[in-house]
Amino acid sequence: MSILDSIQRQIPPIHKEGYPFIGGFALASLILFWLWSPLGWIGTILTVWCALFFRDPVRVTPVREGLVVSPADGRVSMITMALPPAELGLGDRPLPRISVFMSVFNCHVNRSPIAGRVDRIAYRPGLFINAELDKASEDNERNSLVITTPTAKIGVIQIAGLVAKRIVCFVREGQAIGAGERFGLIRFGSRLDVYLPLGTKALVSEGQTAIAGETILADLAGDDPSRAYRAN
Repeated sequence: MSILDSIQRQIPPIHKEGYPFIGGFALASLILFWLWSPLGWIGTILTVWCALFFRDPVRVTPVREGLVVSPADGRVSMITMALPPAELGLGDRPLPRISVFMSVFNCHVNRSPIAGRVDRIAYRPGLFINAELDKASEDNERNSLVITTPTAKIGVIQIAGLVAKRIVCFVREGQAIGAGERFGLIRFGSRLDVYLPLGTKALVSEGQTAIAGETILADLAGDDPSRAYRAN
């Protein structure tokens, strides 16, 4: 294997949604170089950051029935009981909710937390307050999905943040989706909420780093005595 091949293997693929932005940053860098070279180098650094923002690395998703994986890269910012948004149609009582906050340095491709059918997609315009705040779940722009499995319904919500100005959804209602499959993207910095069936216990802790499509958030078959977990 050549040195060039080794370097290429370390560079994650870029999602096609990022090409126009990376091109725009690169063009601006060239103009800045023409005006004053130090500004051009700053533009180059921002271009590299933009490329990293839209990275879309391959993920290995556990596919055992009942596992709920993280829909986003980032930090588990909140685990609580919360009333799901009305547009989800998940009832009027609080459900377990796990929130994953994505900074502008995280990969922002969103992945399905579980295999099932996309039964509902509901977009709601709103504000762009700090996505780490609890009220962001109600006040911010968001796009909500309900994924139905043979035994449960999972709500997953893309929530815009301070910098995020566009929520992108790749799927449509009625579509089958696999666990870890890409379903959307948010530009730039935001949060995802996952609403779980009543009684489901989280298998992550607040402050933990989550990896989209890989980190297990919960197990819907957690009452099975053959399934045990230990945090070290």
